[in-house]
Amino acid sequence: MRLSLLSTSFLYSQLDLLKTMYKKYYKRLFDFVFASILLLITSPILLVVSLLLFKANKGKVFFYQLRPGYLGNPFCIIKFKTMNDFTDNDGQLLSDAERLTKVGSFIRKTSIDELPQLINVLKGDLSLIGPRPLLMEYLEKYSPYQMQRHNVKPGITGWAQINGRNAISWEKKFELDIWYVQNISFKTDMMIFFKTILKIVKSEGISAENNATMEKFMGSN
Repeated sequence: MRLSLLSTSFLYSQLDLLKTMYKKYYKRLFDFVFASILLLITSPILLVVSLLLFKANKGKVFFYQLRPGYLGNPFCIIKFKTMNDFTDNDGQLLSDAERLTKVGSFIRKTSIDELPQLINVLKGDLSLIGPRPLLMEYLEKYSPYQMQRHNVKPGITGWAQINGRNAISWEKKFELDIWYVQNISFKTDMMIFFKTILKIVKSEGISAENNATMEKFMGSN
């Protein structure tokens, strides 16, 4: 009985060690290798989409924005530009739904707009898997619990994305993000990676109800 308990304890300690090694070292290697392969495979798609957006957005192909990364440190995220810059008579930008172009709607539905972020992964700003990087303005609105989502690098896709993406509440999204932070492992990342592909094929959870994009986070209640 005692030998069995010792064996079980040893097994759990080895599993914990593997998780720690993966989180600290192997996850970055995994990101770099897979991002390089994905960029190579999707390069024809990137070229075609770039040409279509160049025409639709009058020469503007990419969208750049500062986002909070690991520990909240800012980095410049790269995405395909899915919305034009049309304004109303007062010079104010129209709503997201009004500015979303036809080609932009398609590449958002298929998640192609996320592909340029593979460059961020190669640079080390992002991980393939992790909590999505949100807006800089949200940092001051997070509770200490919610701030835990920044204890790891943000990702292109994550646990929240395969469990509702933009179709779930902010509270649920943060809950899922923090679960991931506390349970990072190679097995979890592989599950998220393949389930993300399935979600893309099914086009699930792209938009929040009655919104072209997720409504803004206003802070904890």
